[in-house]
Amino acid sequence: MVFTFLPVLILCFMNFAGNSTRRKFIQTISGSIGSSLLAFSTPAFSNGFAFSPTEGTAGDIQEPARKLGIALVGLGKYSEGQLAPALQETQRCTLAGIVTGSPDKAEKWKSKYNIPDKNVYNYQNFDSIKDNPDIDIIYIVLPNSMHAEYTIRAAKAGKHVICEKPMAISVKECEDMIKACKDANRLLSIGYRLHFEPYNMSLAEMSARKTYGSVKVITARDGMDIEPNVWRLNKKLAGGGPLMDVGIYCVQGAIYTMGVNPVAVTAKEGPKTDMKRFKEVEQSLSWQFEFPGGAIANCETSYAEEMNLLRADADRGWFQLDPAYGYTGIKGETSQGKMDLAEVNQQALQMDDFANCVLQKKKSKVPGEMGLRDVKILTAIYEAARTGKKVQLTNL
Repeated sequence: MVFTFLPVLILCFMNFAGNSTRRKFIQTISGSIGSSLLAFSTPAFSNGFAFSPTEGTAGDIQEPARKLGIALVGLGKYSEGQLAPALQETQRCTLAGIVTGSPDKAEKWKSKYNIPDKNVYNYQNFDSIKDNPDIDIIYIVLPNSMHAEYTIRAAKAGKHVICEKPMAISVKECEDMIKACKDANRLLSIGYRLHFEPYNMSLAEMSARKTYGSVKVITARDGMDIEPNVWRLNKKLAGGGPLMDVGIYCVQGAIYTMGVNPVAVTAKEGPKTDMKRFKEVEQSLSWQFEFPGGAIANCETSYAEEMNLLRADADRGWFQLDPAYGYTGIKGETSQGKMDLAEVNQQALQMDDFANCVLQKKKSKVPGEMGLRDVKILTAIYEAARTGKKVQLTNL
């Protein structure tokens, strides 16, 4: 069953207009009202992790005796600008610890977030985190090539894990991460924040409910003009270029909008206009998914051009987000008019949902298996671009 949460969100937005604070809105939506949003379920994405309304819901339990402690591993831009601030708004988890190789960053974070010395780790003493009862969840926010190592080490330390996307740089690494968490009886989730964002999930709902008929064509584009000399341009660290970074949002968007996995892909790498900046990774890449029943998704990603669109064209109309994938400022429109939904703190909802999964011992709606599926797809896209041949997407 698909939950119809649009009226709930609009009503919630109206109720909190005016003098109410954004923080109060986040608290409410992640509580009793949030259950309608977070319980949203699309058709099964693949064998092995079909989602049900009882998985990953945040509003159907009592408040925990204490908030679960999260330790952020890697204190780069995303941790500093998004995750740490979001953890000031969460209801079921809190920023309890940090892992960094920079003593200067450690001092700054300790002071800003009142983190005790005993909850500050570096990459040498990381494994001793197993002895710290303050920390329940470890959030891996490192370069892609380090995701597997620290997820596995975190699981062995007895901690639940959230790993940023992409899950890893190879299928084998993803499989090893899933096994390590299963062996340790720990939960594993991927940082797919847009599964907690009303506009993106409303597209999935409109498609599943056939609001405008059957979707025939999806268009997904995500790109940015990346600065030079960053780790994302190092193939060893990143595993690839924009496809591994912003392009994964197009993969995700196409699938949750269509509601099923693609069955085949063709792809083509774009020309390089800046050989110095893109000497190791692709500058841009375009690909086309084929879905069961003949629908297609035309996707494009770039590290040299700003793009941010998710659109579905159906039998009796269209619906789109432009921009689609940002932390804030997402805007939606349909062939019948503009969408008007509340803006939420995606990361706060995402982390609260995972904390709730830990408390209820339920699988996340964005589990490791979803991350594995996506890395299989990314690998196939690269293969299709390299060979110029259509690649069948089997065993997703």
